[in-house]
Amino acid sequence: MNTSKQLLHWRVVAASVCGTSHVKNDLLCQDAHHWQVLPDNVLVAVVADGAGSASLGKVGAMVATEAAIENISIQEVTRSMLADDEFVRSLLTAAMVAAKKAVEEEALACGKQTTDLATTLIIMVATPEGAAVAQIGDGVAVAKDFAGNLQALTMPDSGEYINETTFLTSDNAIATAQLRLWRQPITNIGLLTDGLQMLAINMAVGAPHKPFFLPLFDFVANAEDKSVAKEQLVKFLKSERITQRTDDDLTLVLAVLHD
Repeated sequence: MNTSKQLLHWRVVAASVCGTSHVKNDLLCQDAHHWQVLPDNVLVAVVADGAGSASLGKVGAMVATEAAIENISIQEVTRSMLADDEFVRSLLTAAMVAAKKAVEEEALACGKQTTDLATTLIIMVATPEGAAVAQIGDGVAVAKDFAGNLQALTMPDSGEYINETTFLTSDNAIATAQLRLWRQPITNIGLLTDGLQMLAINMAVGAPHKPFFLPLFDFVANAEDKSVAKEQLVKFLKSERITQRTDDDLTLVLAVLHD
């Protein structure tokens, strides 16, 4: 038995920041994220990007992320249960259904159309043995293995036309969601919304950009104070290095297994 893996635990640093275009127009950040480390060293992380065209996109993103996490966390998931592919697919599908239902109920409570709360959604469940992801819309989920290889577990769903994407509120959202199971020991995971995807992914070949991810994963591995680390991540996302290349809202969830 490899006892060293049993001693590894997740360290997570995550942030959502308002894009410069939204700051300029005095708009709220439409992104949201949520994560939780469950018993048995199971990490659940969710990111969402409320549609810019939706009047309550921010609300939709917040409601969806919270509902997805809650739906998974109440099921007392263990690593042995996650070894079953069919269980994992069912788990992720149920979380998407719960998120969609929560958004629909929130729209009804607000007296709004469901499309007013349109949002993308990425849900990842990760353990030292691998990761599983469900994705509706754009954004990217990434994992790094013990050999240092980076793998894009999902790719942005940009729809048939430029700047078009599928939202959780779309009729076929769950039926057409990306579902990916990666059965390989991992050391790191990363989730990001579309504001960062052109910086973080080589879209031509569908590969994560190592100069973007590797320093960030090292940063999390060495981050002993969570509050300071979050402040530093926010500062990075607001830096000229980033804002000169994107004016969109930005969300980044980074996690590393450490002893």
